[in-house]
Amino acid sequence: MSLESPEKPVKLMIIIASTRPGRVGLPVGQWFAGRVEELGGFEIDLVDLAELGLPFMDEPNHPRLHQYTKEHTKAWSARVDAAEAFVFVMPEYNYGFTAPLKNAIDFLSQEWQYKPVGFVTYGGIAAGTRALQLLKPVLTALKLVAISEAVNIPFVAKSINDEGTFEPADQVEHAVPTMLKELRRWAEMLGQMRVA
Repeated sequence: MSLESPEKPVKLMIIIASTRPGRVGLPVGQWFAGRVEELGGFEIDLVDLAELGLPFMDEPNHPRLHQYTKEHTKAWSARVDAAEAFVFVMPEYNYGFTAPLKNAIDFLSQEWQYKPVGFVTYGGIAAGTRALQLLKPVLTALKLVAISEAVNIPFVAKSINDEGTFEPADQVEHAVPTMLKELRRWAEMLGQMRVA
């Protein structure tokens, strides 16, 4: 199934939210980015928060003022501002989302507004969905639109092979085009709102 469109590709930022050494988020995020590329219709910016290395929030001004003083903030602002949609590849830590993800979100304000966000969550039996539910109010405060369709991966460790590559179950594979189709629809609709 292809998501190619006669329209220009949607600029999609995929954020790998775990920075823990040995994390499975990296192979999961790489697999997801590969699937997006195969399906088409998106221009991908893959952000690994471990590589991005944002410090703990260190700006003196509130993000809503858009008066950044640090080069790392200005660079992060430009990348997020360029994106038209997001997917967070996120684990569940103690029923919650990761501190590095919250920090990366909190650095900015206007750059997130009126853009859709999808989710690839992973964990144990709950597949990261409890973390997702806690994150939704944060996203609402920033006027991000969380779409319902998601890719949820239960017992993720069982899908990591001996080489450290993620090998998804069929139902996980099938969830990807469904989510991307909806994400694209919202991106196109919200793009019109941002222009207006």
